Amino acid sequence: MKIIKTKLHDVNIFELDSFSDNRGLFMESYQTNRYKKFGLDYEFVQDNIVFSEKNVLRGLHYQLENPQGNLVQCIIGEIFDIAVDIRKDSPTFGEWVGFILNQNNKRQLFIPPGFAHGYNVLSNECVVIYKCTNYYSKDDEYGIIWNDPLLNIKWKGNSFIISEKDLNNPTIKNAVLPKYGTKNE
Repeated sequence: MKIIKTKLHDVNIFELDSFSDNRGLFMESYQTNRYKKFGLDYEFVQDNIVFSEKNVLRGLHYQLENPQGNLVQCIIGEIFDIAVDIRKDSPTFGEWVGFILNQNNKRQLFIPPGFAHGYNVLSNECVVIYKCTNYYSKDDEYGIIWNDPLLNIKWKGNSFIISEKDLNNPTIKNAVLPKYGTKNE
């Protein structure tokens, strides 16, 4: 496994090792001790699976009182995955990074608590799996509008399928935002 640091503190890409032969492919998607060696020392308490079609855009989501870190991987298809620093006291507040995750590059993106997360689907369909550091709480759902001009996210594509809920999210300027930092700050 290899780690790639990004410009945002604690947002990292993990490139997984895989082994292929005439039967197919084997890949270990998670092992606590291996990730701890790379500085990812979080307890994951929930796993999620999302099926989506081409042009679906999900996000930008976060929880305020029960912040979640996410270890995201696209195991079928391809997505453009986004992390936005929404910590008001952070020197990188409002900055974002985006990466292609797909079944071929075998990458995982870790997005720590204090960041909003979203992605758009580039392939005809996709399956995204992600591990969470905190439990989902419907009463603690928050979001930022996907096309916020202050964030100026350069999404891949130009025609998106977006939920009504996500279309009604506020801008970062009008959103309720966390003051907390990441675990290692």
